[in-house]
Amino acid sequence: MKEMTSAERVFTSISFKEPDRVPLFLCLSFYGAKELGMSIKEYYSNYENVVVAQIKMKEKYNNDCYNSFFYASLEIEAFGGGTIFREDGPPNAKEPIIKKLEDIDNLEVPDVKFSKPLEQVFEVQKRLKEKSLGSVPIVGIIISPFSLPIMQMGFDKYLELIYFHSDYFWKLMNKNMTFSISWANMQLKAGADVIVYFDPMLSTEMLPKDIILKTGYKIAKKTLSLINGPVAIHLASAKTEGIVEDLIKTKAIALGISKNDNLKFLKSKTYGKISIIGNLDTISMRKWSYKEVEENVKKAIFEGAKGGGFILSDNHGEIPWQVNEEILFLIAEAVRKYGQYPIREESYYG
Repeated sequence: MKEMTSAERVFTSISFKEPDRVPLFLCLSFYGAKELGMSIKEYYSNYENVVVAQIKMKEKYNNDCYNSFFYASLEIEAFGGGTIFREDGPPNAKEPIIKKLEDIDNLEVPDVKFSKPLEQVFEVQKRLKEKSLGSVPIVGIIISPFSLPIMQMGFDKYLELIYFHSDYFWKLMNKNMTFSISWANMQLKAGADVIVYFDPMLSTEMLPKDIILKTGYKIAKKTLSLINGPVAIHLASAKTEGIVEDLIKTKAIALGISKNDNLKFLKSKTYGKISIIGNLDTISMRKWSYKEVEENVKKAIFEGAKGGGFILSDNHGEIPWQVNEEILFLIAEAVRKYGQYPIREESYYG
């Protein structure tokens, strides 16, 4: 089969057809600072750094996407909060911006078009679109309205809000939905080809399913319906099995799954309805040997790749700083070796 571009490869797979090989999404965000030999804070101080790193890392690791994500607390910055930068890990939000219920009344929804923190993301997407000319999918990311309050007010206070303060919960959700929809659509307008909707709170590992269906699931369905482009749902390493049949009913075209999910089972449940993204374990990945890389990549391909509808990626949506680049080279090599279509079962037992 003729070698495809990354965009052709991904589009073919999510159409439930077999491309030339299994698409590979190495989700490299702040890892770009490591690539350019600078601190994470310096890296994100200029969008040009992100553009350069994304182009370099795509070629270096034979990756099939550009990742325009900066860090989750960028959205908190848009609301007036701050970010703590670390030397070897993802930036985190500073103290909560919602300290009491009445703060929800006064919370102003950022104007995405004129948000200083967010404008660099749009610039990255524009530049990557110009460079790729449509040959590489550009991934944009939003934190869901339902999961954003973990940073806005802290996990414990947010759980209290969900269970005991329904009026204020929905008031915050309506504000967050307005923001998230605008944020997603501006990214699509700037050059993103798909929006990843990060929502760990949708997992039944986080909340009982009956609560999720009355809250986060309704929010996801409404939010996704108002995003003007393709959307993938990612539960950020939380399990999807308990909610997958409901997620299939949303607008989402793909689903990021956990290392603790049964890939083979999920593929059988979702094929022809929603594509699977995953599910290499980023925690153990940093210590993998050559043999373990091969075993993990082969297992994922064997369980998920046949017939398309599958993108090999990590289970969290972000490669940790502590993963050596040699591991990433080996993953890419294993995909080239075992991920060529048609998938040959005998190669898994040799």
